[in-house]
Amino acid sequence: METLAGQALALLVAPFVQFAFAGSLFWLPYLAIAFAVALAVCWRGQGETPRAFCRKFFSRRVWAHPSAQADYAYYLVNAVLYPVIVAPLIVSGAAIGGTVEAALHRVFGAMAAPLLAPGAARIAYTVMFFLAYDGARYLAHSLLHDVPILWPFHKLHHTAEVLTPFTNFRAHPVELFVMGLVPNLATGLVSGIVWYAEAGAVGFYTFLGLHVFLLPFNALANLRHAELWISFGPVLNRWLISPAHHRIHHSAEARHFGRNRGFALAIWDRMFGTLDLPGEEERFRLGLGDGGDGAWHRVGRMYGWPFRDAAALLRHLSKVEARR
Repeated sequence: METLAGQALALLVAPFVQFAFAGSLFWLPYLAIAFAVALAVCWRGQGETPRAFCRKFFSRRVWAHPSAQADYAYYLVNAVLYPVIVAPLIVSGAAIGGTVEAALHRVFGAMAAPLLAPGAARIAYTVMFFLAYDGARYLAHSLLHDVPILWPFHKLHHTAEVLTPFTNFRAHPVELFVMGLVPNLATGLVSGIVWYAEAGAVGFYTFLGLHVFLLPFNALANLRHAELWISFGPVLNRWLISPAHHRIHHSAEARHFGRNRGFALAIWDRMFGTLDLPGEEERFRLGLGDGGDGAWHRVGRMYGWPFRDAAALLRHLSKVEARR
């Protein structure tokens, strides 16, 4: 009983102490880096004084907006429900990697000798893991946009009318399941192959306990959802996803729908024709563009309406099939 009570208390407290955990986007160093970068860009790059920047960044128009208030409430509820309902359903990348490694052993037998020296193997694994993870996140994001039955669950994220770091968490549990499972499958496959080829477990390079390539992107992740236009410039924008890329992704303009689906690298958007390069700051509304965004700003609707819309789609498809 005490254990259950302790677990329940931990779930309730967790949303308020995320700044202390390196695995959270709200980890204090991440927040500090994001704020410093945003201030530097606006002060040095765009000529704004720090005071003007703070007035804009912490604007009541944004942080007190009904959309932002819905994000706060949803963040608190989802922080409790996700580890209880969604997380246990997602197979870990390590488990998948172990299964792949064991299957390769059964089919091909043990490796006579590792393919690479330990240092080279670790470098290769670090790069391969990052590419697999980022590419799989692009794939999962694309599935949420392009598969009709999945779109209602991702649609919720696009009902945000203003962007704050809390908008990162405006994601339906079904979306979180897809965004968790697909990258785990990809990185698990890579891990299993590398572990087999190297005749044992290989770790990737880390800093502060985190993958060295993911660390800088996690540090800037809070700027993806912010009322700021931060671009990496015409050259880097072709290779890396900047906050400005993702702001375009949230645009209510039809010409921007489904664009800039990547998270770290822009190469996936370039390869599959979904890249919209940011230039000078653009002004546009955010949301779905159908005028109905405000109706979504209730926690119950945020959970329930995607199921309602998916069920309506299935009924429609069933009727279409019955007429054939």
